[in-house]
Amino acid sequence: MKQMEVTIMGQSYLLGCPEGGEAALQKAVARVDKEMCAIRDAGRIKARERIAVLAALNLAYSLTESPASPMATGLATHATASDGESLPDLDALMKKLDEALVQDGQLL
Repeated sequence: MKQMEVTIMGQSYLLGCPEGGEAALQKAVARVDKEMCAIRDAGRIKARERIAVLAALNLAYSLTESPASPMATGLATHATASDGESLPDLDALMKKLDEALVQDGQLL
């Protein structure tokens, strides 16, 4: 497994990434970073941990609202992108995020 250094909301994280999954991981990181920065920039919440939880909830909600979402339809959690590329399942992404956050220690 390859390791990639990514930056989310100005903080660097070292994440494991399967070979060939670099582009998908970068896309996911960009989406999380955009969501977290938007919450931070709204100015009401300062704690990184709370921002991360709200961003995760917003992203999970958007997945469940998507009509083609595996979560919304109750189908298998492994999806395929429109270009036929296999997407990682949500549980695996959450596990990777949890592992990264444990290594990061306190976010506050």
